[in-house]
Amino acid sequence: MALFAAARQGRKDDVQLGKGVWRRAHDRFTRGLDRYHQMLEGVEDDAIYNELVGVANSLAELLPRVREICVSAQRRLPSNGQDIPGALIAVHRALSRSGNSLAATAEAAAMSRLEGERWGIASAGLQNVHRRAQLVAEDVIEAERALKAATAAQ
Repeated sequence: MALFAAARQGRKDDVQLGKGVWRRAHDRFTRGLDRYHQMLEGVEDDAIYNELVGVANSLAELLPRVREICVSAQRRLPSNGQDIPGALIAVHRALSRSGNSLAATAEAAAMSRLEGERWGIASAGLQNVHRRAQLVAEDVIEAERALKAATAAQ
């Protein structure tokens, strides 16, 4: 049954996001979020786990916003290839940064897990995770701002 749901979602994504740069930006963010959640599976310390889950929840709340940005961008300037529509280059740049920042957040979570096992929750690793997660949020906000500015300019 899950196979059919995934196929339906894939077709829906093709319609809403296209097959170009907006789809790839959305998928990259989704993969980063999946990677972060995979990091949670091996955390044995309850305090560190709870802290990382809080960050995971805040990152997951960004996914509908990223999707909306990508759907809106696809509606305004469709992309089905590698070319980034010039009027929305700032939007794409911010979305790319958010995906990169999310991957870095997952890496920081992995390191905090290792540091936590060695030095406990007081390690600087969790601060790094929070700082990187904040960068993800800022990048999404910047993408929203850039999309709004580009829409107003048209």
